[in-house]
Amino acid sequence: MKSHPMSPVDAAWYHFDGPVNTAVITSVVLTRKRLDFEKLKALYAQRLAKFERFRSRVVERGLPLATPHWEEMPDFAIEQQMHHVALPAPGGKAALTALINDLAGTPLDRARPLWDVHVVDGVGRGSAIVTRTHHCIADGTANLLVARALFDASAEEPPAPAVVQARKPATPGLVGRLFSPAIDIAERSYAQLRLAIDTAVDVVTHPRQSAEKAAVALAGAGMLATELLRTPDPKSPLKGEFGLAKRVAWSEPVTIKDIKAIGAPIGAKINDVLVAGMTGALRAYLKKRGVDVDRMTVRAMVPVDLRPPERADQLGNEFGLVLLDLAVRSRDPLARLRLTKAHMDELKRSPEPVAALALFGILGRVPKAAQDLAVRMFESKASVVMTNVAGPPKPLYIAGVPVDRVMFWVPYPGDELGMGISILSYKGSATLSVIADARLVPDPEWITERFAREFATMLAAVQRRQQRKTEPRAAVGRGSARKTAARGAARRARAAVPH
Repeated sequence: MKSHPMSPVDAAWYHFDGPVNTAVITSVVLTRKRLDFEKLKALYAQRLAKFERFRSRVVERGLPLATPHWEEMPDFAIEQQMHHVALPAPGGKAALTALINDLAGTPLDRARPLWDVHVVDGVGRGSAIVTRTHHCIADGTANLLVARALFDASAEEPPAPAVVQARKPATPGLVGRLFSPAIDIAERSYAQLRLAIDTAVDVVTHPRQSAEKAAVALAGAGMLATELLRTPDPKSPLKGEFGLAKRVAWSEPVTIKDIKAIGAPIGAKINDVLVAGMTGALRAYLKKRGVDVDRMTVRAMVPVDLRPPERADQLGNEFGLVLLDLAVRSRDPLARLRLTKAHMDELKRSPEPVAALALFGILGRVPKAAQDLAVRMFESKASVVMTNVAGPPKPLYIAGVPVDRVMFWVPYPGDELGMGISILSYKGSATLSVIADARLVPDPEWITERFAREFATMLAAVQRRQQRKTEPRAAVGRGSARKTAARGAARRARAAVPH
């Protein structure tokens, strides 16, 4: 059977699975029209054919230290990975949530390729596609390859070819950033990305690097070491003893137009506003649970894409992590936005993700016990995993059916973190999705509902400030008009008096 070893970084993610927290990305596509399961199954069989990892299982072999390998399954069949189910009547969001809860708490079968799909009928008049993919197969940016293969820009678009095209730098298009990580990396040039990934890989294997690469590596390593020496986030409803069950929730969409209006006065980007809204919802939830949020430290582990363009057509993991201080202590929503923007701007200039990626490469070559120790040290500094994805502004289609909504849940593997928070924009709106340990956070829907309220509060605050700025000018204008009218009345009165 054909097999080859995993890359060290992918092997690290394969081993990051905790006893009850697995490194599995769960996504949901909703349609208002019912999907044809047989047609969808044929589409997946054809369009996933070029991705070897989707028909390979993971086996560990080698001495003295067994390492994970991709082994292509000789009896692979798409029917073993795709399942057709229906919600119990009357269906609806509650029934769909219960199904996703069950799937999110169930590990993937390690004897088979580490992904599966559940096509769900009875979601109103439409369907849902619930997909689970282990992180060792692909990170967020790599998943855009799968998205490009499966989704179309129109109902009539022909199937994607089942062969790998010539490699070339990826150009962001309709589905270009459907599953990309959080921080706005558009400001990073391709040259910077290439330098970052080359440094992350070569810093260990090639000691004679250019001064520029060495400086980036040393700066990143120094910052990462500083982060790991910080005081861990305190125990809270977000951290503690885990159970087996998971709970998921998702918000009503908020419009990108309103998000831009909120950020415009201070130059905040869409990501800044989204993270500030999420932070406000988290602050309110912690306060509800009795936490003294005014003295609380809450950090999020955030992925930063480091994939160079020459590897844009390959699956796998090529991203680093940074620790983002969430502004949960700020009571005023606009002050919280300003502080969030400052923290996000600082992270965009940080070389820390490069060092984190290099660390993952090292961890992929050591025994799992050593990996677990390093992961526990890193994750102890945070309370949540958070990612924010800029999706396509125009509608997508799957098997000829328009996609109404898309959501996903980021995993939070390990033994410390109890919640993953994902934000995805699609068709001009953004949705917040939360997955959490059912014992720690039994009511994540409270956070997603509060998310929409936070945006309403921020938008109203911005509109009030703008109104106060325009009122003085309007008052001056009204005063000048009154004076002009009075002078005119006086002239008319003088003309009416006989001389």
